[in-house]
Amino acid sequence: MKIELDDLSGPEIAAFLQEHVDQMRAISPPESKHALDLDALRRPEIAFWTVRDGDRLVGCGALKRLDAGHAELKSMRTAPARTRSGIASLLLEHLIAEATRRGFARLSLETGAADFFLPARRLYEKFGFVRCEPFADYRPDPHSTFMTKVLRRAE
Repeated sequence: MKIELDDLSGPEIAAFLQEHVDQMRAISPPESKHALDLDALRRPEIAFWTVRDGDRLVGCGALKRLDAGHAELKSMRTAPARTRSGIASLLLEHLIAEATRRGFARLSLETGAADFFLPARRLYEKFGFVRCEPFADYRPDPHSTFMTKVLRRAE
């Protein structure tokens, strides 16, 4: 498998992300849907990666710079046919390493609180993320779980 920075220009990634947004809309109420669409992911403070197995797109994830020491994990997705095959762990390990390389002291995320999101929450916990209060522009929401991981101690 290969993880690469993606410029979000291809139709394959556009369809993959639209499926993600559609799925989140079906699961979460509109005020609790925080999945970013293609245009939002193209903002300069976001770096986006895809995972390919051969020529097949099987996953994606992004880092959003919140400030000089804090980044947010966004748009983590594995192709539904490939869940529980190690892709999410491989990608999460890559994103944590990339956040560390870029000098962030903390990496945070928002994920759903519903049972559907339990495998994601367990994955994040396995990688050292712990529950936290809402961060950045998020507000308390019964449909959201907020998690964070300290990458290095702030100076």
